[in-house]
Amino acid sequence: MNLPGSHPMIDGRTSHAAVVRAFSGQRPEDPETRPVWFMRQAGRSLPEYRATRAGVAMLDACLDPALASEITLQPVRRHGVDAGIFFSDIVVPLRLAGVAVDIVPGTGPVFEHPVRTADDVARLAPLDPDALAPVTEGVALTVAELGSTPLLGFAGAPFTLASYLVEGGPSKDQLRARTLMHADPGTWQALMDWCADVTGAFLRAQVLAGTSAVQLFDSWAGALSLADYEAHVAPASRRALSHVADLDVPVVHFGTGTGELLVAMRDVGADVVGVDHRIPLDEANRRLGGRTPLQGNIDPAYLDAPWPVLEAHVRDVIRRGGDAPAHVLNLGHGVPPATDPEVLTRIVRVAHGEDVRA
Repeated sequence: MNLPGSHPMIDGRTSHAAVVRAFSGQRPEDPETRPVWFMRQAGRSLPEYRATRAGVAMLDACLDPALASEITLQPVRRHGVDAGIFFSDIVVPLRLAGVAVDIVPGTGPVFEHPVRTADDVARLAPLDPDALAPVTEGVALTVAELGSTPLLGFAGAPFTLASYLVEGGPSKDQLRARTLMHADPGTWQALMDWCADVTGAFLRAQVLAGTSAVQLFDSWAGALSLADYEAHVAPASRRALSHVADLDVPVVHFGTGTGELLVAMRDVGADVVGVDHRIPLDEANRRLGGRTPLQGNIDPAYLDAPWPVLEAHVRDVIRRGGDAPAHVLNLGHGVPPATDPEVLTRIVRVAHGEDVRA
C-alpha cells in the first residue's frame, strides 16, 4: 500500500470502520444492522447547506477548501452516517483541466465548447497536478475533523464525463455521445482516454490526501447496451481505476439504470458495486455470483412516503442485502432536494438497529 504513514487507513483511524469493513466484504456482528451513508447527503436537503451556500456558485463552493470541508461535514454531524463523501462535482476535474464549464441552476453542467471532433479532443489539455490543490486541501481539512469516520472520495466515470463534453450539457439519451462512439471510434477512444486520466488523477489526489475509499459514478451508463459498454467504455473505466490500484483502498462503482452492466462494472476494477433502485439487491447479488459486496438501494421515491411505508421498504432492502457478502445501506440514487432531513436521520437509526419509535 503506497499511502503516507499519516493516512487514516495506515495510522488506524479508519481501517476498522464499519463502512471500510463492509467494503472489504466483512459482515457486521449483528446481521440486522448496516453501515450507511447517502449519495448527495451533503446538499440541498439540509437547511445548513443552503445557508452555507447562499450567494456562492456551485463550482466556487467546490473549489473553496474550507467551504467544501464544512459542507462535507454537515450530514455527518446531523445524521450520524458512517462515512462522509467529499463535497465536489463530477465536472470539477474538467474545470481544473481548463475546460470551460459552468453549472447552471435548474439545468446542470453546460459547456462553452462541446467536444465532437478529433481536433476538439486534441485541444484538451492534461490535468496539471498542481491544479488539484484546492481539492487535496479540502480533503485534508475534512479528514482532520472526521477522526475515525471515513471520508469517501468520488469522481465521474469516463463515459459520463465524455457524454457531458460531447452533448455540451445534460442529455436524456446521450445520443450524440453514442453516435460518436460508433461513427468515429478513434476520436471516441482518444476522448475516453483523456477522461480516464483526468478522473484517475482526481481520484488519486483525493486518496493521497486522506480518503479511505472512492466511488466512481457512471451516471449515464444506463444508456448503453452491455456490448457497447464492454467494447467502448469498460477499458476507459479500467484505465481510470488503475490510477488508484496501487493505493489499495476500496473502490465502489455505481451507475443508474445499470442492472445489465453490474458484472462488467465490477470487472473494471471495483471492489463494491453500487446498485440503483431498479433491481432488488438479492437479484443483483445473484447476477454478481454472490461474491461482491453491495451498496444500495433505497428508492428515493419512498423518502416522502409515510414513515411506516418507508420503514418497511428500508427493512426489505436490508433483508435483501443480507444475501451479499457484505452490504452498505444507501439510496438507489441521490437524496432529492425536498427530502425532510429528519427522515434520513431515522433511516440511519434503523440501519444501526436503534428504536425508531422514540
